[in-house]
Formats: sequence, structure tokens, C-alpha cells
Amino acid sequence: MAKPASPSRSWSLVDLGAAAAVVLAFGGVIWSPKLSGAVARATGALQPVTVTVDVRGVPSADSAGLLRSAEADGKVQIVIRNQPHGSVAIRRILPLERRISTLTPDGRVVSAPDPNQKTFGSFDARFILEGQGRKTKEGLVFGNQAIKIGAPVELEGSTYRFGGSVTDLKLGAI
Repeated sequence: MAKPASPSRSWSLVDLGAAAAVVLAFGGVIWSPKLSGAVARATGALQPVTVTVDVRGVPSADSAGLLRSAEADGKVQIVIRNQPHGSVAIRRILPLERRISTLTPDGRVVSAPDPNQKTFGSFDARFILEGQGRKTKEGLVFGNQAIKIGAPVELEGSTYRFGGSVTDLKLGAI
């Protein structure tokens, strides 16, 4: 008894295009930043990261009120190199005092609080933030952005938007 011949199937251009679209969609899902973040969280690759951001010289009519408002929010939206990261927790906000230094005639350097700070109000503070990140060869990755000391960031809350720079990074919670 002879076997019936199996029909041979050739691939058309439409079939090849559909296969390529499926492969590209699968690759997009695998390398998606949100999915890679979810995979990193699930595998334990994400760890607590403490980021310190200094904000200096922001004109403000009520610096103390602004500080209280930021502390009451408890979180801040952070933008790293013009890329939104999302919301991170405010661990602490430390007010920074402006100081002036002068040289006395006998050669000593004297430092004192800047008396103009009360007259011409400006907001100077150190934000200590805590979020999730991971360590890579290039450094710390925070919100799918490599972040280093000196990097410019924007902090945005309900009543403010500050530009600052990263002054300290620590892997792990404080």
C-alpha cells in the first residue's frame, strides 16, 4: 500500500511578515522596561536605594511653609535627566543654612549665618529619598535610569517643582 503524499506548504510573503511581527512583539515584551522592572522585583534584583538630592537657592516667600508642605506630602515625583521616574518616598528633609565667610585683618576666617537669607527668602534643603534600584556595571540604576552623584534631577510635589543635584547614593535602606 502506498502512502498518500503529504501536501507541501510553501511560505508566502504574508506568512513571513506575520512570523516577523510575532517575533518582534515577543522581543518587545521581554525587553520592556516595565516588565524588566517587574522581573527584577520578582527575582529580588531590586533593592532599597537611598538618594540624597540638594536643592539650593530657590526663591521662596515662605521657606518654612514649603518645607512643611513637602514633609506632609511624604513622597515626591522625581525626573532624572528629563525622564520621569515616578514617585519615591521622602525619608527626611534637612533645611540647609546659607553661611558667609570673611577674612579678618589678622588672617582668620570667620563664618556666620547669612543675614540676607531672612530678608530675601530662598529655599535650601537636602532631600533624602528612598526608592527601588539595582546595581549594575555602570553604577546604580534607579527607575530604569543610571544615576550618579552630580546628576541633575527635578523634584515635584503638590506645591513645588525644584531642580537639584544628586549628592549621595547608597544601596540599601538607611
